[in-house]
Amino acid sequence: MEGRTLYTTRFPLMGGEALVRFVDDRGREVADAVARAAEAEALRIEAKFSRYRPQSLLSELNRQAGRGPVVIDDETETLLRAALDLWALTGGRFDPTVGVLRRVWNFKTQRVPSAAELAEALVFVGAGAVSLRCGTVELKQVGMELDLGGVGKEYAADRVAQVLQERGVSCALINFLGDVRTLGRRGDGRPWSVGVQDPRDRSRCLGAIRIGEGAGIATSGDYERSFELDGVRYHHILDATTGRPAQGLASVTVVAPTAFEAGRLATAAFLLGPSAGLALLERSSAVEGLLITESGDRRTTAGFSRISVMVP
Repeated sequence: MEGRTLYTTRFPLMGGEALVRFVDDRGREVADAVARAAEAEALRIEAKFSRYRPQSLLSELNRQAGRGPVVIDDETETLLRAALDLWALTGGRFDPTVGVLRRVWNFKTQRVPSAAELAEALVFVGAGAVSLRCGTVELKQVGMELDLGGVGKEYAADRVAQVLQERGVSCALINFLGDVRTLGRRGDGRPWSVGVQDPRDRSRCLGAIRIGEGAGIATSGDYERSFELDGVRYHHILDATTGRPAQGLASVTVVAPTAFEAGRLATAAFLLGPSAGLALLERSSAVEGLLITESGDRRTTAGFSRISVMVP
């Protein structure tokens, strides 16, 4: 469309790179202001909910574990409720208190913790000891730690999409470390096209997902933080019921109305495994998904082929 320009901004986020692309026709000065607002919102969420930052709200909540209820705002309550819902949905395999297990798993040094170390850490894992009511949250046991890694990144992508909309943008693509949120249709009217990565060869694309209108696409995979030792792959998606990496799947890609919902369901399906994970996606409204097993087999929801073009 005449006068419309594609703008791109990149910035570091959550240990990786964020990419925001949007179409606008109001000139560079307006576009720069829009880009700054999008970046500021993403960085705000990271600063607030990162467990790696001592000054974050999440770190403060963890320091208050065992000391009674702490007042929280609506945004924090929304994310915590989503995490607790995911805990119930997965039968405890996802757990927002799993952060303490990061003390015994180190994917940089490629060390597998002993059974005794896992047992000691699992004493502090249990979302049943998280009380969320009347605008407060309480971690009832000293030493517990909240970790919103299963919902935070995708929430940030949706929030940035909302900021763009509020500033008059109707066409955008937000990519936060591989999880995507689109807004409206592409500037040229064609469908958005988002690649599906081969979990065993990251230089290879298995195909593409095509989306006509705004949606969220999220992938949970065993390749982001992982290592192999004695022929066994160990990765960062930990089953809170065992303290060990979930088994059965190499990756799960989900398409949903929002990135938040796509991310939640991708994580849940990965933890549930091939059969239960696919069943979860099939019964979820307005959701399609692709599951790739550890052996390379593909399983898809009934309607996935309508929105994708995959390499045989």
